[in-house]
Amino acid sequence: MLPAVNSAGFRILGANERIRLGFIGVANRGQQLMDAFSEHKDCQIVALADVDKEILEKAAGRVGGKVDRYEDFRRLIDRQDIDAVVIATPDHWHAIQTIMACKAGKDVYVEKPLSITVVEGRKMVDAARKYNRVVQVGTQRRSSPLYMQLVQLVQEGKIGKVTVSRAYRLSNMAPTGIGHAPPTEPPPHVNWDLWLGPRPARPFQATIHPYKFRWWDLYSSQMANWGIHYLDAIRWVNGDLAPSAVCAMGGRYAVDDDRTIPDTLEAVFEFPAGRLAIFGQYEASGNPIFPVAGAELELRGTIGTAYIGYRTIHVVPERGGQFQDPSPRMEPIKIEGPAGDPTVLHARNFLDCVRSRQKPNADVEEGHRSTTCSLIANISLMLRARLDWDPVNERFTNMPEANNLLHYEYRKPWSLDEI
Repeated sequence: MLPAVNSAGFRILGANERIRLGFIGVANRGQQLMDAFSEHKDCQIVALADVDKEILEKAAGRVGGKVDRYEDFRRLIDRQDIDAVVIATPDHWHAIQTIMACKAGKDVYVEKPLSITVVEGRKMVDAARKYNRVVQVGTQRRSSPLYMQLVQLVQEGKIGKVTVSRAYRLSNMAPTGIGHAPPTEPPPHVNWDLWLGPRPARPFQATIHPYKFRWWDLYSSQMANWGIHYLDAIRWVNGDLAPSAVCAMGGRYAVDDDRTIPDTLEAVFEFPAGRLAIFGQYEASGNPIFPVAGAELELRGTIGTAYIGYRTIHVVPERGGQFQDPSPRMEPIKIEGPAGDPTVLHARNFLDCVRSRQKPNADVEEGHRSTTCSLIANISLMLRARLDWDPVNERFTNMPEANNLLHYEYRKPWSLDEI
């Protein structure tokens, strides 16, 4: 029996029906997301798509092999019996796949970073709104009960005014990093042309696929891969829309490999409310930055400093400094978060919103704003310049030529304009 569809040809989801999911990109993160969604019995994984047949078969095995498999994601998106797609492809594919899925009447869970250019991100928001689609971005801290408590703590002024927030990606990859590999013909199980998609044609290289694309600026960056998690949390917790300026510095200082991104980078963002956010990518040293074990984020307030881990919040009291009363300004605070995987909770929120049609915790607009932070930092690094940012018009104001880097020309036949 064919599924019930509305006048636009989109499947009508019955109150007691399971949400039918298709997964696009089922390597490392894609398989983790398959596990997270499988925790929820009101959804069903019915189809997978990946350009790598070996990865595709391995992923199918995680769900007992009872799924349809596609090399070309467009065949999955075209199916009328799929309600939503989960996208975990390399970053340069997110925009095309999300917009196509929205146009085809599918809701979308798309991994972070949302896009690889600022222009792509805004078009993704526009598509979600035009086609009335639920689009959740994979910044799972937005569904963490611990981070929800942190938002309340900070926005109620319990640690005073936050003037500096800091987070880091720490991994000592010296001396050989991702290694070196020569350009070769692609393995027979990989559709390399489809992997490249809108990016320029080039030979296959084993230090790009699988997964190592994260260290190539044409396909990703660690500023975006890791930075968006923390920059999203910083924006959310502090109630900031967007930075007004960014300055990033870094380079390849100690790691000898095929990467095209820095092994050491620090980006500083200034926000109109009067605070800085700092993200450091340290891949030539891995020792902890913060004094509290397990902390991944620091919020420095005038009354207390909060150190946030994946499960715990520690607030260390501030003391008055020069010319001030040196007494502690508050009592120490320790908050233990409830058990539960935030990715599983994030999947739950998405599924609930597919049914309710409400905006999800990490709505595409929020994902776009946070991804933009990382992308404009990469542009600052490339131009070796401090850049002023207009978040309303999404343009640089002090260096007009920097606006040429907000998007790039796609390799034919791929185009956002035709979607």
